[in-house]
Amino acid sequence: MAAPIDLSGEVVVITGAGKGVGRACALHLAACGARVLVNNRSHPGEAPGQGSAAQVVAEITATGGIAVASTEDVSCRGFGARLVEQARDTWGRLDMVYANAARGQHAAFHKATLDELREIVEVGFGSTLELFHAAWPVLRERGGGRLLATSSSAGRFGGHGMSAYAAAMGAGEALVRSLAAEGARHGIRCNAVSPYATSQMTTSHLPPGWSRALEAGALGPVAAWLLSRDCPLNGEVVVSGAGRHARAWPVETAPVEGDLAARAWPALLEAPGRPWRDSGASCVAFMEGIPQ
Repeated sequence: MAAPIDLSGEVVVITGAGKGVGRACALHLAACGARVLVNNRSHPGEAPGQGSAAQVVAEITATGGIAVASTEDVSCRGFGARLVEQARDTWGRLDMVYANAARGQHAAFHKATLDELREIVEVGFGSTLELFHAAWPVLRERGGGRLLATSSSAGRFGGHGMSAYAAAMGAGEALVRSLAAEGARHGIRCNAVSPYATSQMTTSHLPPGWSRALEAGALGPVAAWLLSRDCPLNGEVVVSGAGRHARAWPVETAPVEGDLAARAWPALLEAPGRPWRDSGASCVAFMEGIPQ
């Protein structure tokens, strides 16, 4: 059995932490000793201190953990800086950031308005971008830190009725890979977890047996390891659920010359793909053998 992750005294900000995967990870990170800023927006009619973020904080403190709540709405500009400031004002440091907020999509492309689609992208990708951007200079200045984003298989494979949600998740994975490259020399590691878990967003789509197997609590240890100092991963997407794990990454085949329809495409359908460390490496490989 792997040794327990020790995050004693370290500070983490988690968005979308009021329910589901975010809540499970907040509880587990606190159990590992982290000081957790639990963020989830408040909803109309909720009394002060009675929202989901406050409830998660109450669960953490009831078992001896340390946490504070935030009801910042991640769709509002400036929320990232305010969360980072709150964490540093409260505990004097910031070590980890977990961008987990997202908004599901419930309509096909032709039935959704542009405003609805933009809101899904803004919450699912824009909030990750803003939170990471707010934390970045703090982590650079202190000599390192860890960033984690929630992704989805929709971002890699798409799906009917998932146009904006898939776009947001795919953009998040591209951001993770790029920040991994930029942050490496500053001691900043950036990864994504693509969970399969029972949540408000997924329950109606899962068979009963899978709903029971895909408990959100299984993601807690995964997030703890990915956010720990000892995790060597950088720029990776880990698929996880029900105690199973997979690695996801983009691939590209070797190029085939000739007419696309008549020759190249049939050959490309049979060609194996391989990953590249970045876009520059893939370009060099594509142009191999052509004089500069």
